[in-house]
Amino acid sequence: MRERTSLEDQISAVKRLEQDLEDAITLIELGEAEEDEATIQEGESTIRSLQAEAARRQVETLLSGEADANDTYVEVHSGAGGTESQDWANMLQRMYARWAERRKYKVELLEITDGEEAGIKSATLLIKGLNAYGWLKTESGVHRLVRISPYDSNARRHTSFASVWVYPVVDDRINIEIKESDCRIDTFRSSGAGGQHVNTTDSAVRITHIPSGIVVACQQERSQHKNRATAWNMLRARLYEAELKKREEKASAEAAAKTDIGWGHQIRSYVLQPYQMVKDLRTGAQSTSPQDVLDGDLDPFMEASLAQRVYGGEAEVEDID
Repeated sequence: MRERTSLEDQISAVKRLEQDLEDAITLIELGEAEEDEATIQEGESTIRSLQAEAARRQVETLLSGEADANDTYVEVHSGAGGTESQDWANMLQRMYARWAERRKYKVELLEITDGEEAGIKSATLLIKGLNAYGWLKTESGVHRLVRISPYDSNARRHTSFASVWVYPVVDDRINIEIKESDCRIDTFRSSGAGGQHVNTTDSAVRITHIPSGIVVACQQERSQHKNRATAWNMLRARLYEAELKKREEKASAEAAAKTDIGWGHQIRSYVLQPYQMVKDLRTGAQSTSPQDVLDGDLDPFMEASLAQRVYGGEAEVEDID
């Protein structure tokens, strides 16, 4: 039913665009016949609005992958560099949460490991909404921050790294078989805020899939049973994402190079000092307003990455004001 509703909405949108375009053209023709400049301008303004909407709809057609419509997990991990990178990881976690809130998506914090002094070592978000994975899938990779450190008494410029991993929630249509004998399950005490019970019992769960080396953890609930169930779902999703990536690599070596998420392969730089700039190193998309980007204004970067992934080559991009 969700797929049917989505398709019906897309068809209705195209029909509405066609009708509005015909109406605008008719309006301009009437204005020209009557030499009414105001009517002509109204028709031209309508066409410009339709052009912008058509561009947005065109981007949505890129979200046609097998799992693009699904909810998604977003993992953020700090890199080497102690407090600096841990604070940067915390900023990234907030950035994706704000992006999701802008789209009216639901955000749940499944796991978080606090840093020693500030920030976080890692965190896992569950973002629920139509096409959540499709929009976020190109965000996997290493993100670099350049700024004057608030933790450096000498006010020196620092470069920090954090990695982001995005993988889809596996729904009932996708069957992933996992042998329990291939997994190691550990329980531990949750970290961070959550109440006395959460912090004094071994309610958090970590599952290690030995053949692949994939590790997932959940500490969202007070119940170890609920955390265990969520962790199993996360593991199924990670294994499914790994299979999708294998298919992509087999289909196109070029696509595999673009989506390499190995540590050290930077996909985007965020420069706060000595100048203001966010630049995607894959597409060339850039913004001179880093604060807006860190507040969740990520759509132009995602659109450029999706277009490049689908069409290949150098995506046509514009500077983002």
